[in-house]
Amino acid sequence: MDELLLSKIRLGIIAELLTAQWIAFSELQRELGVSQGNLGAHLAKLVAGGYVDEEKSFVNRRPQTRYRLTPRGRTAFSDHVTQLQTLLKASS
Repeated sequence: MDELLLSKIRLGIIAELLTAQWIAFSELQRELGVSQGNLGAHLAKLVAGGYVDEEKSFVNRRPQTRYRLTPRGRTAFSDHVTQLQTLLKASS
């Protein structure tokens, strides 16, 4: 099992990013209902693991950070789901 994906919050981040090109930090925070610090810590782990790309910019002179899933992150998620399915089949 992929330890980076065993966290409920990190798994939620990946789920949100699966269908989007880029998602702003504030949108992820709203969707997941977590604090800024908690979300930031989990995103930092996913970025460090190469599962998520981070882009910082300014929009209307305000800083904005947005994220997207990398091919490595998509593959890791797919592998994680496959492992879970294998566990389910083995327990039936």
